[in-house]
Amino acid sequence: MSKSNKLGSEGEQLAAHYLENKGWKILEMNYRHSRYEIDLIASKPKMLIFVEVKARTNISFGNPEAFVDDKKAENVMKAADHFIHEHNWQGDIRFDIISIFKKDFMELEHIEDAFH
Repeated sequence: MSKSNKLGSEGEQLAAHYLENKGWKILEMNYRHSRYEIDLIASKPKMLIFVEVKARTNISFGNPEAFVDDKKAENVMKAADHFIHEHNWQGDIRFDIISIFKKDFMELEHIEDAFH
């Protein structure tokens, strides 16, 4: 496994634990539809949250969340649309980003309602 894949996997695990500690239930990790992927799908009563996790060890080119561009957001929303229809979801939804910076320790920032 490459360093970046390992960091991404560690970041997704950390993000999942963070959300679980906040009372969310993790429904899916690395949900795929066609060529689109969602890192985490979590739920609370009447709410689904689709989460893009970005982890970096170097922020010289910007914070991790800066790497979620419009195209990435659009792709996450396409996969979410499929998940919603597949599960006949009738409640509210939200798109979040969990940004992780790893140096000597992991620093996590949860950005709620990051895109629509």
